[in-house]
Amino acid sequence: MTILNHTGVSHTVFHLLGIPGLEDQHMWISIPFFISYVIALLGNSLLICIILMKSSLHEPMYLFLCMLAGADVVLSTCTVPQALAIFWFHAGEISLDRCITQVFFLSSTFIFESGVLLVMAFDRYIAICYPLRYTTILTYALTGKIGVTIFLRSYGTIFPIVFLLKRLTFCKSNILPNTACKHIVLAHVSCDDIQVNIWYGFFVLMSTLVIDVALIFISYVLILHAVFHIPSRDARHKALNTCGSHVCVIILFYAPGIFSVLTQRFGHHISPHIHVLLANVYILVPPMLNPIIYGIKTKQIRDHVVHMFFTRQK
Repeated sequence: MTILNHTGVSHTVFHLLGIPGLEDQHMWISIPFFISYVIALLGNSLLICIILMKSSLHEPMYLFLCMLAGADVVLSTCTVPQALAIFWFHAGEISLDRCITQVFFLSSTFIFESGVLLVMAFDRYIAICYPLRYTTILTYALTGKIGVTIFLRSYGTIFPIVFLLKRLTFCKSNILPNTACKHIVLAHVSCDDIQVNIWYGFFVLMSTLVIDVALIFISYVLILHAVFHIPSRDARHKALNTCGSHVCVIILFYAPGIFSVLTQRFGHHISPHIHVLLANVYILVPPMLNPIIYGIKTKQIRDHVVHMFFTRQK
């Protein structure tokens, strides 16, 4: 540990508790964590392989889906293996540098995934409202530029948090009541003024996730307006069906996260273990269910999966 001025000792090693108050249940809690992680890893890896291997799926919609699957793998891998180590081996010790690194990748990947969901909504808007111009608007070059822009936005907005955390003196406690390092959770064990951290975190939230949700909402208002002006009932149904899987994924991604944020801000009477479990829901559930939803509701992907696993056995 490093001795600093009047603030005393600054911790360089922290201990993650896992689910506070439920330590005796960690072995049972680890079962859904493990199952969800295995499904997420296998499902998203399969999705990526199918999209990359099949030239017929090299379209903007599926390339964005490939980005989403990759983000899901990173998001779950950032936290679940460490949570399992805590549950199984009580291995909750983590260095400050590793903790800040986890904050960086966890937060930036979450914002990246939000950006991908936004451009997927834009993709559906173009496909339904301007079907004849779809290939001329969403070219491979534009798709690549969009991917790079989302990447730079997510990692660029989170990068300053590394320095905001590095400047703090952690002398209150080295116990973190969580399964993973989070920006504000780590900042709260500091003895310094963390107003800059709080306000910058609020700025990131407003400039990324809130704007993404607003633009996705506007996109679907325009999509629905266009769909209900289509004279053919079958065409309306087909248009709505192409958006079904994306809407399900949007709800899965944003609803648990928003609910978790609201309980943290206003649910002070709620037990700490409820807060931690809710915070893990939006990391566990979307990566596990996204490939299942797209596998079931997207005919092209479903056909390729059936061909891969069943046709060769005949």
